[in-house]
Amino acid sequence: MITPTASEIPGAAGELARWQDDRLPLQLHPGDLGWYSLRGLDATAHSLRFWLKDRALAAIGLLDGPDLLRIAVNPKLRDDQALAEQMAADLNSVARRIFTTGTVSVEARGARRLGLLLTESGWQEGESWTTLRRSLADPVPATSLRIDAIDASGARQWLAVHASAFRSAEADERQLDQLEESWLRMTGNPLYAQGQCLLGFDAHGQPAAVAAVWSAGPGAPGLLEPIGVHAQHRGRGYGTAISLAAAAALRSMGASSAMVGTTSANTAAIAAYVSAGFAADAPVADFTLVRSAS
Repeated sequence: MITPTASEIPGAAGELARWQDDRLPLQLHPGDLGWYSLRGLDATAHSLRFWLKDRALAAIGLLDGPDLLRIAVNPKLRDDQALAEQMAADLNSVARRIFTTGTVSVEARGARRLGLLLTESGWQEGESWTTLRRSLADPVPATSLRIDAIDASGARQWLAVHASAFRSAEADERQLDQLEESWLRMTGNPLYAQGQCLLGFDAHGQPAAVAAVWSAGPGAPGLLEPIGVHAQHRGRGYGTAISLAAAAALRSMGASSAMVGTTSANTAAIAAYVSAGFAADAPVADFTLVRSAS
C-alpha cells in the first residue's frame, strides 16, 4: 500500500475510469476523486491509497473523512486472493494508520474477495447504501427546469444552492468566498476535464437545484455527485428534474448510463431518482469495525 503524489492522480483517475462497468456494482468512480479535489490535488493525494500487483495499479482507496475508506478494485482482480489478503491486512493493521478513529468503515462493493476476508476477520455490516442507475441508450426527456452548464461566472449561485441543500442553512458572503475558492480549485485541475456543473432555474428564474456530473469516458457509466435542491424549493419535483438533466448531460458526454448512490434511509432521494427513470439495485452495506483508536 502506498500514498501517491499529486502528479500521479490524473493517471490513476484514468485507470479508475477503465474499471467502470455497467455490469458491476457501483464502486469508487473518477468523479469521486474530482469532487474530493475541492480540497486540492495535494490533499486528494494525501487521502488516497494505492495497491499494486506486478507493479500495476490494482486497487484504489479514497479516505473520505477519518473513518471511511471508499475502494475500487480492478474488476479482473475482484477474486485475487493475494491482493485481497494484502488489502485486508492493511485495513486491519493499526500500525498502517489508514484510520485515526475507533469505529471505521470500508465501502468495497466491487471487491468480492476482500469483502469475504473482512467479514472473516470481524468486520460487521455498517450503513446501508442504494445504487440507482439509468440507461442512456435512449434520449432523456426534457425537464421543467431551465438548465445551465455553469462556468466561474455562475459558481456563486451554484454554491449557494448547494449550501442550502446540504448544510440546511444559507451561506453568507464570507462562506461563499471560501466555497468559491474551493470550486475554482476543483474546476481548475485535470480531473474536471470529465466533469460538469449544472444549475437549474425555476419558472421565475430563481436558482433551485444543482448537480455535478462526471464522465468515465464514452461507453462507461457516468456519476451524479452531488445532486441537491435548495431548501426553499423542495417538494416541487425539482429533484427529479435536475436528475433528468444530469442524466441528459452524461448522455451528451457519451456515457452508457447514469449512476448515483445514496443512503438507503434517504427514501425521498431514492423516490426522486426513481421518478427520473433510475432503477434501484439491492441495498449494500459498508463494512464496519469497532477498535481502539491509535
